[in-house]
Order: sequence, then structure tokens, then C-alpha cells
Amino acid sequence: MRLCIRPSVARGKVMAPPSKSMAHRALIAAALARGESRIFPLAASEDIRRTVESLAALGAVIRWEGDEACVTGRGFPVHTGRELSCGESGSTLRFFLPLCLLTGEEETLRLAPRLAERPLSVYEELCREKGFLFRREGERITVKGRLQAGEYSVPGDVSSQFVTGLLYALSLLSEPSVLRVTGRQESAAYVEMTLSVLSDFGVTVRREGHDFYIPASTLAPRDHRVEGDWSNAAFLEAFSYLGGKVEVEGLREDSLQGDRVYRETFARMARGFATVEISQCPDLGPVFMAFAALHHGVRLTGTARLRIKESDRGQAMKQVLEALGGAVTVEANEILVEKRALVSPKEPLCGHNDHRIVMAESLLLSRLGGEIEGAQAVAKSYPDYFEVIKSLGIEVIEK
Repeated sequence: MRLCIRPSVARGKVMAPPSKSMAHRALIAAALARGESRIFPLAASEDIRRTVESLAALGAVIRWEGDEACVTGRGFPVHTGRELSCGESGSTLRFFLPLCLLTGEEETLRLAPRLAERPLSVYEELCREKGFLFRREGERITVKGRLQAGEYSVPGDVSSQFVTGLLYALSLLSEPSVLRVTGRQESAAYVEMTLSVLSDFGVTVRREGHDFYIPASTLAPRDHRVEGDWSNAAFLEAFSYLGGKVEVEGLREDSLQGDRVYRETFARMARGFATVEISQCPDLGPVFMAFAALHHGVRLTGTARLRIKESDRGQAMKQVLEALGGAVTVEANEILVEKRALVSPKEPLCGHNDHRIVMAESLLLSRLGGEIEGAQAVAKSYPDYFEVIKSLGIEVIEK
């Protein structure tokens, strides 16, 4: 889909979309409980649909009612013979692979090409150590094994999603387990979100430093309200620094979401050139780069993980900003965005099949004007994003 955005200003109040990260976690917990739960509100984004379909492939029954999901869980993953279709959802893949290692049968997960490139070394090593099957065949991964209670150790500097996946799987076993996370823990806030959801469904994991003591337990069904999404709200509130005034409602000030730091960071970047460390909030990389290019520039550190997202986000934003006359230097773990006068692009900007790149481009073009090719990528996390910003006054025209 190609969209044209004309220079325009956003003003008004808008409700934050429900948190995709919290929705994944709540849906999985509900499906692993025995009985019926309600999860609400939900946005039917591509990633959430992948998680819902994968839960059904492991035996849960899920019924949509407007923006709610009624989930009937069976208490434990079961083998149905159906493939799990993860699409481009890294959360779905990494959360579900350990759950597949509970059925004792061959389970196959199907991935989109870009997702197939993202690292799975933590699970590959675990399967090798336990003598489990782990087979890659193009864009399919097949595993077979049966996790047992015990002690497990995983590195913390690859992705917090591996920790979350094992926390869910180990919590279902009949004996307690210990999960030790070694080294620096990336995106630690996401693990705290997992622990919060598990607790909400009746499982209390004791934490001592980087060691997690997981009890033998049973998840209890319940109704769970999904809080607002700070990650996507960042793009909406960024318009307030581009001549407009957008108020985002429905965000918890006491949220565990690490991306809530964007407010203080925007304020700092608006005052002048800043150095910003983003290893604990990598999803904010694109919005920070767009924001900085329209203000005073920025040096982002802790950027290594941007390479393994839906796109290589550092390089993607470099291409975008250079098409607008900007200057960007991308290094192994650092990105420099210089202050330059930007101009309207001569050609449509590429969306790089990445929802956060497309949303960052919308901020830039609301100032400069221009077109985005591949704007449909926002469906991954925020399907009605362009309708929302149109309601706020941004001129968006489908070509």
C-alpha cells in the first residue's frame, strides 16, 4: 500500500492501543490455565493473530467478541498435529518453542523469511544438551522432546524472549525448576512484565538476582485487562513536538513497560543534542532517530539489537533519513544522527516491511510531505494507526 502524507499538524486526544507485549503474555497464560478467561481489550494485529492461532494449534479454544478474546485453556499444551504459524512475530516463535517441548511429539513452527534469520541459538543449544530434536528446514523448525523440571541456564544478552518462553513452560511442570540468566540481561523490563502476568494468573516466581525459582503450579483462569501500549504511544506523542498537541490516554504511569522512558527522552532531545542508551528499549530506536533528525541530532548507544528486528532498523532508518538529506552513521553498537536541514523525498520512502519504520516515516513526512511504499506494515502491531493519525489532523491519502 502506498500512502501520501502532506505537511500537517496533529491535535487532539486519543486512547493508547492495547499493549501488544502484554496481550501476548496474557493470552498465553489464559490458554495454559484450565478453564475460561477473558482478555481485553485487544487489537487484532498480525502478531496477536499469530499467537492466537498458535494457541489453538496447541489445544486452546479462543473466541473473539469485539475487542475481547474468550480463552478456554486445557491447562497444558497438547499435540494436535497442526503447524504453528508464527509469521513475523518473534514473540510468538520464542514464547511457543519451549511450549512445544512439553507435548513429547514433533511440533513444527512455520516462520516468515525475515523471522527465520533471527537467532535461536539459546533453544538450539538447550535441545542439543537435552538430546531433543531441533531441525531447521528452510522456513520451518521442527522440535521434539519433553522438558523436565530442573535447573536451566540461558544467556541474558540475546533476547529476553527466551527467558519468557522458558518461564511459561517450566511453570507447567509437576516439580519446581530454577532458571539462571547469565551475563547482562537485555530488555529486562519485558521479563518483569512476564512475571507480572504469571502472578496475575496465580503463579508466583521467586527471583534472586538473575535466578528465577519457578514453583510447580497450575495457572488459574481469570479476566485480564490489557494496559495501554507505551511503545506505539511514543509515535503519537512525538507529534506534540512537531507543532501539534496530542494527548494519549489509557497509559499506566506505574507500567512495567520499559518504553515508557520516551517522554523524558523526548523532552531531553528537544532541548539539544543528546546521547541516549537504548539497550533496554530497542523498539524506540526508529522514533528516536526520526525525532532527532527533526530536532538537534542524537547519539544512540546500545543499538546492536536493532539489526535483528523486523528489518535492520539502524540501516533502514539511515536509508530513510539520507533520502531526506540527513546524515547518519551506523556502527556496531552506536548510531549517530546529525542535525541537518531535511527536504521532501524525491521518491517514495520504503517501509522495509517494518511497522516501526513506517510509523517513524509518518512523523518525518508530516513535516516534509511525501509518500511511503509498503505502509501496510503497521498491521503488525497497530492496524488502525493511519486512521488514528488522520483523526488527529494528519493528511493521509491512499494512492
